[in-house]
Amino acid sequence: MANILTESKDRITVVAVNRPEALNALNGDTVNELKDVFRTIRDDEKSGVVILTGSGDKAFIAGADIKEMTSASPTEAIASARRGQDLTNLIQDFPKVVIAAVNGFALGGGCEVAMACHMRVASSSAMFGQPEVNLGIIPGWGGTQRLPRLVGKGRAVEMIAGGEMVSADRAFEMGLVNYVTSPEKLMEKCHELAQSILKRGPDAVRLSLEAVNRGMEMTQELGLQYEANLFGIAFSTEDRIEGTKAFVEKRKPNFKEK
Repeated sequence: MANILTESKDRITVVAVNRPEALNALNGDTVNELKDVFRTIRDDEKSGVVILTGSGDKAFIAGADIKEMTSASPTEAIASARRGQDLTNLIQDFPKVVIAAVNGFALGGGCEVAMACHMRVASSSAMFGQPEVNLGIIPGWGGTQRLPRLVGKGRAVEMIAGGEMVSADRAFEMGLVNYVTSPEKLMEKCHELAQSILKRGPDAVRLSLEAVNRGMEMTQELGLQYEANLFGIAFSTEDRIEGTKAFVEKRKPNFKEK
């Protein structure tokens, strides 16, 4: 991978966009590499949680590569948006928890990638934004859909139509991020969350992610039906057998690593 770094230890895989000279902006090649990396991790039983971040201390992902957009036709722009949405959908629907370690600017496509992650931990120096209107365009990688689901319609419109950046503390107040840490504690906090998740039943975590993701797109009535079905599936897993047995025996469960 020319633009992506990966490191795995103790079933935690750290994926870093490695274009610090471009503030880790996502050009077409980097988008394709990220897709390939996530598809590989998805099938790797030795990886249980993913932490996604950016190289350096200035940017998580400062957006899509604007240079690639300057001469795009409307048809090419649609295709570009679809490629970006393929990436954010892949992350959102990932069967393992993906934690965004936002270490700097998360703007445009970078903010959209962070929102596709299941959890977001931000450095106190991080900045979030959907500044596309400043270029005469709109978010195209899911920003208009995921942001209002995370922070509400009014705040989403303020960020998208206003085009201004918000601080990590403001993002926390809005519900856009789960935690804010000092820069030096960012990865430590992400690993702490990952280690906690890895203690749980892997099948149960996967089914929980599916219930949340799919349920968000349904009415509450349909979502409850979907949840009940997945609840039933959970009762067919080894996680359920081990988890309930351990509870009765008053011991910690010994879930199989998957």
